[in-house]
Amino acid sequence: MKNILFVCHGNICRSPMAEFIMKDIAGKAGADALLHIESAATSSEEIGNGVYPPAVRELARHGISCNGKRARRITLSDFSDYDMIIVMENYNIRNMRSLPVNGGKVWKLLDFAACNAKGCAQPLSGDDISDPWYHGDFSTTYKEIEKGCKGLLKYLGL
Repeated sequence: MKNILFVCHGNICRSPMAEFIMKDIAGKAGADALLHIESAATSSEEIGNGVYPPAVRELARHGISCNGKRARRITLSDFSDYDMIIVMENYNIRNMRSLPVNGGKVWKLLDFAACNAKGCAQPLSGDDISDPWYHGDFSTTYKEIEKGCKGLLKYLGL
């Protein structure tokens, strides 16, 4: 079982989209029993809130539900509980300064964008996932996340 935690600023747009897109992709590949996938925030401002409605609508357009998801903040114990902590952008890493962000567990989702084989990515080498909170283009963000998630599955050899 590989434990994966997706992380963004508020855990209401990008990281829950990544959580549920990855669950969907893993399920379709028959790998869902091999992965435990969740998401969290680097900030506390949205804790307890549901997924942002435009993100919910974008997921639903692709037949993906995120019902029941509530924002939570990343904790120190997440670094021992999860095998991979996958952030959406460099800003998320800066926000985790008080946590042990080194140690080979922290990746950016687009580190995996070009993966086509097991072990084909380098940590913290990819681009940032664009933040739809600011630009409103949830379709583009979905496509970026989907590309990263598909590459991650290949990286894991699943």
